[in-house]
Amino acid sequence: MAVLQGKKVLLGVTAGIAAYKTASLVRLFIKSGATVQVVMSPAAKDFVTPLTLATLSKNPVYSSFFDEESETKQWNNHVDLALWADFMIFAPLTANTMAKMTQGQSDNLLMAVYLSAKCPIYFAPAMDLDMYKHPSTTSNINTLQNFGHHFIPATSGELASGLVGAGRMAEPEAIVAFIKADLLQKMPLKNKKILITAGPTYEALDPVRFIGNHSSGKMGYELAKHAAQLGAQVILISGPSCLTMNTNGVKLIKVKSSDEMFKAVFEHYATVDIAIAAAAVADYKPAHISAQKIKKNEASYQLDLVKTKDILLAMGEQKQNQFLVGFALETENEIANATGKLTKKNLDLIVLNSLNDKGAGFQSDTNKVTLLAANKKMTTFDLKTKAEVAQDIFNTIIAIQHA
Repeated sequence: MAVLQGKKVLLGVTAGIAAYKTASLVRLFIKSGATVQVVMSPAAKDFVTPLTLATLSKNPVYSSFFDEESETKQWNNHVDLALWADFMIFAPLTANTMAKMTQGQSDNLLMAVYLSAKCPIYFAPAMDLDMYKHPSTTSNINTLQNFGHHFIPATSGELASGLVGAGRMAEPEAIVAFIKADLLQKMPLKNKKILITAGPTYEALDPVRFIGNHSSGKMGYELAKHAAQLGAQVILISGPSCLTMNTNGVKLIKVKSSDEMFKAVFEHYATVDIAIAAAAVADYKPAHISAQKIKKNEASYQLDLVKTKDILLAMGEQKQNQFLVGFALETENEIANATGKLTKKNLDLIVLNSLNDKGAGFQSDTNKVTLLAANKKMTTFDLKTKAEVAQDIFNTIIAIQHA
């Protein structure tokens, strides 16, 4: 499940021997699809090098308010760093930095970033046995939890001092699992199964030619990615597209023709909670497919076409408890045509695109949509990236379902 896919992670590293484990922690976040920005306390550099963490995270590592080696002395903006993150994790968190957090002290860049953060905060303490058991540490842990921060308890084992007991920082795998479980609990589409169609269909004329359209599949693929990020299990049924799908939690099924897409949709439709038909399915297909390549012998060529199966109409007719979303690409009488399609095909929501809007439609990285709901509510959005449009669509679906 793509719980961490696309997440922006701010990793605070403080000066404990467990800092060596942050190299593995960064790798696990990256492997899960997250982007990682590391901020170190000045003394943490004695335990793990910024170069190591910068190489693994593919981002510069910050530890001071400005780069001491830079001739320009460019300021590292703690506010920008703090507001960038989806969540912040302190690992390891020493007793010293923990005390600073509870008191609001800001004597280095890491603490300034922390005090500016508005995102969820996780903390994984690491210290010696007696320090971990000390009443002040217990009090500080309780204070951070009262702040709303998420405590990842230390584990027991042999410590750097030679003592055996509690105080070891949780292993990187356990930290990532803890965060994933916590985020999943808050995801609005957890335990939901979503079917999405995307791309064009190709209707064969002969072994080398077909009838198709200019759809790239970008909108459907962005919808699939965002659904997975919200905790859903996604089935993406895609017509021919050059796009790839590497998002955890998305099962990609590739088809070519409208008949193949129809078959794939109804192999899964009955089991899903939400279905979004974003594919540009051909309305007509050749009545006959030539077994051999059609030769250019005549001055003209007559092509007989027949209607394809209306996948969205069939989905509306067979709808039980599914929330059904369709798309309408219009060039005239846009609202009227989209509203008619919403009613005729028994949809809960329809996404209206207009080819009259610059930057919208096929192959573009942007889109401009109007959402029309069965409850008569209509919302028009400005031109946005298709990733942002996918977010708007799911925000609307979630709002309707929880109304």
